[in-house]
Amino acid sequence: MSRHTVAARTVSTSEGEMGDALVVEDGRVVEVTQRASLPSEPDVTHQGRVIVPAFIDSHIHPLGYASLVNGTSLKDAASLSDLTDRLREAEQRLPAGRALIAQRLDDTRLGRLPTRHDLDIVSGERPVLIYRYCGHIAVANTAALSLAGIDRETVDPAGGTLDRDADDRPTGVLRETAVDLVGGPLGPIAPPPDDEDTLAALEGLAASGISRIGAMAAASQPLWCGVGDELATLCRLAQGLPIDVDVMVIAETAAELETAAEQVGAAGGRLRFWGWKGFADGSLGGHTAAMWEPFLDIPTTGTLRLVADDALRLSRTALELGGIVALHAIGDRAVDETLDVFDKLVSEGTDAARLRVEHLSVASDAAIRRLADLGVVASVQPAFLGSEGDWVPARLGSSRSAYRFASMKDAGVRMIGGSDCPVEAPDPLQGIHAAVVRSGWNDDQHLTAGQALALFTTGPARHFGVPPPLAPGSPADFVVVDGELGSPDASIAAVYHRGEPQDIHPVPWPG
Repeated sequence: MSRHTVAARTVSTSEGEMGDALVVEDGRVVEVTQRASLPSEPDVTHQGRVIVPAFIDSHIHPLGYASLVNGTSLKDAASLSDLTDRLREAEQRLPAGRALIAQRLDDTRLGRLPTRHDLDIVSGERPVLIYRYCGHIAVANTAALSLAGIDRETVDPAGGTLDRDADDRPTGVLRETAVDLVGGPLGPIAPPPDDEDTLAALEGLAASGISRIGAMAAASQPLWCGVGDELATLCRLAQGLPIDVDVMVIAETAAELETAAEQVGAAGGRLRFWGWKGFADGSLGGHTAAMWEPFLDIPTTGTLRLVADDALRLSRTALELGGIVALHAIGDRAVDETLDVFDKLVSEGTDAARLRVEHLSVASDAAIRRLADLGVVASVQPAFLGSEGDWVPARLGSSRSAYRFASMKDAGVRMIGGSDCPVEAPDPLQGIHAAVVRSGWNDDQHLTAGQALALFTTGPARHFGVPPPLAPGSPADFVVVDGELGSPDASIAAVYHRGEPQDIHPVPWPG
């Protein structure tokens, strides 16, 4: 048997400091103890550093992430001219016949969303499609619209809209399901990252201390053009995955979901079917979050995508397949109507712990009480705080607040954390810092470092049905952190899997 000890300044879990040494045997934790009580000097000592459980990111789009780190990010573009310069550079690197796809457009930095006319400056012939960083809005140039057959006669699809000019011609701005009208036709000329690049991206997650992810993957039309067949890719790579991947399938029909579950189940390796992911609304940044009252800057209440009967049918299918249900709900109306669906499922005998509300950006006092009383899971993304603090409070007004983590915690809501990468960086330390500090948010919704750590460790471990982190008998998966949890300076010093240090290969975040 292989038995060894690893020591640090402290070993901490969401419950606080548990000791300063770990005893590991055959890849599992024997105990967390005090260094002074060990019979001999530790085999490894991480002087002055902190050992914490390996992280679980409960909400990632892994193929969207792989596409981003191997593609073009626009997040730091500071003006429209800067944006078009970056796109021109990316366009020059592409072979003829390929579509130009870019992610992470930030219109708050530009002052407005670009239009097809802005993108036509980049290329009049090559199709161009760029995504806002939330993923719920995209902008196409004229060539892309033409390839997709979109003109002034095109009807808005259910759950989406095309922005139009004074002459009723599409401006190129596509919201929600309207993005698919262009993304689908462009897919064949926007090849995805190859398997080697995709695995390298996932190894980058491991380098961030992440040992398991809740992976969102589409059964058919992907959320981002240029990611290819997400399910087929994950299944093909299953045996070589560097982390555990629990797949939540974005499907439109029960048949799609059943086929996807069978595919994932047959793939084996570190891949597991985990359930169905659906959408109740859009995003705050795109003004497509479904609200009861209008936004303050634009007189709209957003886009409600939830059709209760469809959601119930797909939810029941996911549950029958042994999976969970995850519904994206950002606006207060979307949250309330999602809880109505979950009320119905619980009344039918569903275990509420198998029901997740994703994001919960704007939740009223009443919604938070319902979350706690029902016992459903709140899947939150603290990193949103860093991206949205400059504009969300003004957009919502003083009567509505966002990301009410402390209120949910105090009410007893079951909470798990994630990044929604590539919407945000897949960096749990960044998420913990954001939840603790809430820089730019003038409210009382801060979490303690231990509570924020729980979002990425004990909370999701319970949700995903894996052993409690660093408990006796649990896999010895842990991370060595340099600096204090909750500090902006905290960084990963080492990553251990089954008690053994790993060669880590960080992937630079493109911004």
